Amino acid sequence: MGEFSWSELDSQGKIARILHLHQEPVIINFFLRLRKPKAHPSISSKDLCFDGVPVRLYQPKAPSAGRRKGFVFYHGGCGLFGSIGTYQNICSRIAKNSDSVVVCVGYRLAPKHPYPTQQKDCYTATVHFMQHAENYGVDPSQIIIGGDSAGGNYAAAIAQKLVGRSDLPKLRAQVLIYAGLQAMDFNLPSYQQNATFPLLYRHNVVYYGLHYLGKDISLRDDVLKGSHVPEALRLKYGKWVNPDNIPERFKRRGYKRVPLAPFKPEVYKELSDILEVSFSPLFAEDSVIQQLPETLIVSCEYDVFRDDSLLYKKRLEDNGVKVSWFHVKNGFHAVMNLTNVGIYTFAAGVEILKQIADFVKCL
Repeated sequence: MGEFSWSELDSQGKIARILHLHQEPVIINFFLRLRKPKAHPSISSKDLCFDGVPVRLYQPKAPSAGRRKGFVFYHGGCGLFGSIGTYQNICSRIAKNSDSVVVCVGYRLAPKHPYPTQQKDCYTATVHFMQHAENYGVDPSQIIIGGDSAGGNYAAAIAQKLVGRSDLPKLRAQVLIYAGLQAMDFNLPSYQQNATFPLLYRHNVVYYGLHYLGKDISLRDDVLKGSHVPEALRLKYGKWVNPDNIPERFKRRGYKRVPLAPFKPEVYKELSDILEVSFSPLFAEDSVIQQLPETLIVSCEYDVFRDDSLLYKKRLEDNGVKVSWFHVKNGFHAVMNLTNVGIYTFAAGVEILKQIADFVKCL
């Protein structure tokens, strides 16, 4: 298979901008549905409902000497697009290469189903699976949750929420793949350096976020500048969302420190929920972070969310959580979805899938 050059990828981004595809979740969903990914022949799949939430369960066909590990996967797509079907190739590969049972959650999408429906669906399906894991040949003490992009955000928030559930088995691990984890500072090095790099532009992060939340899109510029953050929260969260916490080698490529713009109370009034831990899990208290399970963090150099991953990695490590980190030097946002696109493939996406499978297998 061939591999795209960066110039080809950039031209695709220009085409997308000309056609305004980056502003049309309905169009994106249409094109995603045109793909017909298939499960690996060694994996069986079945569609089920976990407490009313549709899921697709992937199981290796080969018999197992004991109960397998279970991996609950939340797909990306900003909460606006994506589906069980578009992630079939990814989930079946993880199931095959890690010899685990993978559950992909088909959460309902915004804006038809308003926030926080998406995270609630993921949480409901996860709790059901944890309570009935043995019915699917899974060891309840060996359950991992994870996802990419928005799915990684859901995984981080749900892992924190499960800390308070003494009636459930503890999670074995979490896998956060180029996840967006904070909505305070959109001028971190990675947001500046990769502002116009496909497949996720800096201004689209906030555009999609506002669309997902059902908020006025005209607030985008104020959010990008940081006018939505009150002084008290700047002081409280500034110790975690701080360029000083990012290794110096990630501040090259023309980064210039930009302070948050003056606070606008009227913007915060509309958007206070984006600074809560359910939306920005990076802001969880140390007492919660300390109880989180072993974690795999995947970051990509050419991704606006890169520094969210680096900052969360530091928070976890500072609180004694074991972290495995895989940084893709030539990777970009959503590259994992481009491992099976006809005559083209991206080696970075293949390597990410391998790292995930190896991590799960070796737990």
